[in-house]
Amino acid sequence: MKSTPTEYLRPAAVEDVPALLTLRTEAEGWLRTKGTDQWSDPETGERAIAKWRASIDEGRAWVVVGERDELLATVSRGPVDRDFWRDDDRPETALYLYKLIVAREASGRQLGTRVIDWMSRLAALEGRTWVRIDTWRSNTGLHAYYERLGFKHVRTEAPSHRRSGWLAQRPAGELAMPHDLLPVASNEGLDGATAGRVELPLQTS
Repeated sequence: MKSTPTEYLRPAAVEDVPALLTLRTEAEGWLRTKGTDQWSDPETGERAIAKWRASIDEGRAWVVVGERDELLATVSRGPVDRDFWRDDDRPETALYLYKLIVAREASGRQLGTRVIDWMSRLAALEGRTWVRIDTWRSNTGLHAYYERLGFKHVRTEAPSHRRSGWLAQRPAGELAMPHDLLPVASNEGLDGATAGRVELPLQTS
């Protein structure tokens, strides 16, 4: 009988919403200590709950679970944001990564890097070319973080009604930590046939 890994990915469930909101609130406070105004308009209450539930219901949200069944991180995918990406960017060629949040208690475990690697493998499985992100224009520390992980700045858009707009992408299938991949659990348990374990052509830089 296989032992359960210390940390693994699984689809987010409705029961996870309170923990997801806690992750978000914690991230807001931590970002303020770093001198960035990112997420300075907290998404709390019914609006935030509705957004999380929509992502969960549509199968777009995942969580990383620890050995005590605690939520250590979350990530979502979503549709192309037309405030930022144009037709000549060929938006259909990319997977769009949103809401990557890692609990402060999991800091130092490289969970963010490993989650991005999993999304990169998922993008490659789907035959896409890129993993794309947009981040707040003012968060230069986050820009540097993503660039260290192989994302290349595409351009910065600055629509007046948005505070995000720093756009970057990384080739699908490219991995920063190819020897430390997160396993993925299906609804039936850890499944070796899921995107977390399937063999893909690896590109490492």
